[in-house]
Amino acid sequence: MKKFDLVIIGGGVAGLVSASGAAQLGARVALVDSVSLGGDCLRSGCVPTKRLVYSARVASLMRRAGEFGLEGEPLKVNFQKVMQGMRDVRAEIGKNDDPERFRKMGVDVAFGQGQFIDPHTFEVNGERLWGRKFIIATGSRPVILPIPGLKESGALTNETALELDRLPGSIAILGAGPIGMEFAQVFSRLGSKVTVIEKMGQILPREDKELSDELFKILSAEGIRIDVCTEVKEVRRDGELKSLSAHCPTGDKTYEADEVMIAIGRAPNVECLNLEAAGVEYDGRKGIKADETLRTSQKHIYACGDVVGHYAFTHVAEYHAGIAISNALFPLIKRKVDYRVVPWTTFTDPELARAGLTEDEAKEKYGSKEVHVYRFQFKDVDRAVIEGEGHGLIKLVCDSKARILGAHILGPHAGELIHEYVLAMRENLPVTKISRAIHVYPTDSQGVKRAADQYYKEKLFTGWFPKLAKWLIRRGA
Repeated sequence: MKKFDLVIIGGGVAGLVSASGAAQLGARVALVDSVSLGGDCLRSGCVPTKRLVYSARVASLMRRAGEFGLEGEPLKVNFQKVMQGMRDVRAEIGKNDDPERFRKMGVDVAFGQGQFIDPHTFEVNGERLWGRKFIIATGSRPVILPIPGLKESGALTNETALELDRLPGSIAILGAGPIGMEFAQVFSRLGSKVTVIEKMGQILPREDKELSDELFKILSAEGIRIDVCTEVKEVRRDGELKSLSAHCPTGDKTYEADEVMIAIGRAPNVECLNLEAAGVEYDGRKGIKADETLRTSQKHIYACGDVVGHYAFTHVAEYHAGIAISNALFPLIKRKVDYRVVPWTTFTDPELARAGLTEDEAKEKYGSKEVHVYRFQFKDVDRAVIEGEGHGLIKLVCDSKARILGAHILGPHAGELIHEYVLAMRENLPVTKISRAIHVYPTDSQGVKRAADQYYKEKLFTGWFPKLAKWLIRRGA
């Protein structure tokens, strides 16, 4: 039996960051994954999907070439080459996750479906690994709803959709969350007829409704059909087509499409680990129960990333890993997770980025009188207009002291622009600090400043101050 200071189960971002960090600190480390290193982010998440998002955006720009005075042959989409390009990029980035790279660090890497034998022993491929400490980072997988006929129809997930080599003539996507909306725009811009079916009353239900509704209009204008408040009840094969029966408040609906894709959500990978033998408490739907230090019900076993349920984002998994390593190897430090400001982005075009509370959440928590909302439209951001991207807006939700409770950006490069607000929120800086900072012109970041400027616009040009200012100016004259 091999003995280690730390055994890490799961080779996604959380597991890889944990293994690299622990090995460089001098720990004896074992890293186990059932398939390969890289996890969902590399195989079926961020890396491949964002390449497809970019390919689809290029296709959209080429169709809009006339707006910029450019003329040429009509666009032809070679779907096989699009998908091969995605796979090539995935392979290139995957070099960073080569097992040999980690073995050179001193990490003992093993592949296979393993399980706990007891709280300190994990078995994989018949070999038992004893660990002083453990980190479980097994990630998550797509959820398949128990809709009659859905599985039998051959419904795609975000994983199997990446295996396609033929562009569907039409596709129905169940779920209008980030995965569903990103794939909807990708397929639509590459040439598919796309229908999105969402049970909730808005697309991207976790987002601020004002921005979500604005994105709804933009995507609908591109030709994507989006039906909200609609629940699919059954899926059937009808020759080469799939037929979907659904219900909405106005009655029953029927849809037909070449392909059906399920994009409802994700479930933590906790099965097959025999967590009972380890004494680790978990919930099959919510994941492993972990405290603020990411320690599980067993004091020597930690969990991080998607498997603990909170935020299924690669950047959160990386953040978790740093905390889990520190607490597992240096328990006297007791670092705790801080979810006060967790940013995320839906990579549609335009992008929708968020950090903190929505307007409704802030008003419910603090009361309407204590919440102030400042907006700035991208149609008034010169760089966005120059590049033909003048749609969307920035929305800041602030308290009575001008501190940011929530920041929401729908517009070009929103995922990049959100971080100035993230820093301000973490450091409890008021929007006035951003407003007073010089921002380069012409850049989209001017919009970040202009949204913050609205605080002064409200203070200086409404209420009693304009009268005082007028009196002071005349008196000075």
